[in-house]
Amino acid sequence: MSDVNADIAAQRAATGTGQASAQRGNKWWTLGAVCLGTFMLLLDITIVTVALPDIQKALHSTFSDLQWIVDAYALTLAAFLLTAGSLADMYGRRLLYLIGLVIFTGASVLCGFAVNTIMLELSRGLQGIGGAIMFSVSLALLADAFRGKDRGIAFGVWGAITGLAVAIGPLLGGILTSGISWRWIFFVNAPIGVVAVVLTVMRVAESRLPTASRPDWPGFVLFTAGLASLIYALIESSRTSFTDGVVLGCFVAAAVLLCAFVLVEWRVAHPMFDLSLFRLPTFSGGLVAAFGLSASIFAMLLYLVLYLQDILGYSALGAGVRLTIISGGILITATIAGRLSSRVPVRLLIGPGLLLVGVALLLMRGLNATSSWTHLIPGMILGGLAVGLVNPPLASTAVGVVAPQRAGMASGINSTLRQVGIATGIALLGSLFASEVTSQLTAKANAVPGLSGHGAQIASAVKSGQTQQTLARLPASIRPQVAGIARAAFTAGLDRILLVAGIIALVAGVVSLLAIRTKDFVQTGAEAPGGAG
Repeated sequence: MSDVNADIAAQRAATGTGQASAQRGNKWWTLGAVCLGTFMLLLDITIVTVALPDIQKALHSTFSDLQWIVDAYALTLAAFLLTAGSLADMYGRRLLYLIGLVIFTGASVLCGFAVNTIMLELSRGLQGIGGAIMFSVSLALLADAFRGKDRGIAFGVWGAITGLAVAIGPLLGGILTSGISWRWIFFVNAPIGVVAVVLTVMRVAESRLPTASRPDWPGFVLFTAGLASLIYALIESSRTSFTDGVVLGCFVAAAVLLCAFVLVEWRVAHPMFDLSLFRLPTFSGGLVAAFGLSASIFAMLLYLVLYLQDILGYSALGAGVRLTIISGGILITATIAGRLSSRVPVRLLIGPGLLLVGVALLLMRGLNATSSWTHLIPGMILGGLAVGLVNPPLASTAVGVVAPQRAGMASGINSTLRQVGIATGIALLGSLFASEVTSQLTAKANAVPGLSGHGAQIASAVKSGQTQQTLARLPASIRPQVAGIARAAFTAGLDRILLVAGIIALVAGVVSLLAIRTKDFVQTGAEAPGGAG
């Protein structure tokens, strides 16, 4: 989130109960507590990815299980974000932040002790609830603690921490997974969480919003149920098919529930999603950009990691090191884009940035059974640079087009769409990937003597990271041939979803260029966040 976004969102939080001078003297401790919590929750979005193959082997997880390990976190984070913000305004931001910290830290420990995939998925969902609570109140806590120029410094530090957490996640995950165990990517949160809880209890002042409205519980239930049905249908289709009765039923349920959600939001006095915001082209364009960015390159990270580890044989650390190419690019251009966003129209950063993300994903295509990881380097470099170009100005499109008192909801909706993009992107790409791998292996296995009819079984092994174990059970004479078929099928599936992800990014880029307009930004006395032009 950019400094502009943070400052506008802060104005909403600042309308809450003020603090005494003595209390505001603890503001730097407040910054420390908030940064620790934010670091943990954002780190867990990326740190888990490189550990998934190890988790898969340890817990005997299926391909669908891997998708749920990531999506359970993103789904609950998206579902609870806005509701948690409303509860914090009513009952106290410090109190809710503490609750979020305790839930997140406890859930992290449960993840580390998981004995099966179901336990890990449920614990990841609980992590998402805690993360949603923390993320929804972090800016408000800082806004209430800081005034004047110190507020800009605080938000700058907070922004740097968020960027650092996302960037080092794959590398740190690789170090912990390869050096100790995948369980330590979760256990590492425990000491950080304990320190953050102590700081919050002893040094953070309480604040509320006197005019806070009650949470929109009907909207929350409908949105959560509709989104969960959609994700379940997409993931289940990778195991069965899009025409399966359960899958079709879930798609219908998702459509009905989400339509009911829209109707409820139109009618309630204090909606979770203020649908009138969607009348602003720039706000809608920003949401398309947020969704498109997450559903394309960020959703693809899971499948790139599986390729690097399961097919090319790199360790978790080896995969994490290679993914730093993307992280490094993000860090380089994010700093530049943050400064440019006050001088250049944000659509000229967001739109072209997303188009470059699309091009980067298309550059990664062309993989085959003999490809090495270096084939991905040009696309990874361009993709990282492009994401850094989009991220800082993207947040201002959510809050810069509304009055300060509505900035909290606007920012929350934008953050929610990011998580929805990750959840649906992983599920959709996974379904398409599984379909292509199964189709390729079934066709090619039938041409190998003695393997006719076993293509689906081999495909299941490839998707579940069990390729080497399956090969070991085959006659030595046909192992090289089957290994080549498996690798070719995997790369064909990866090639297919790189195309789909690229198209998603390109479409989002075009929509952003057309929809985001400088004239929509609210002038607040300073230069509008839309930039000049």
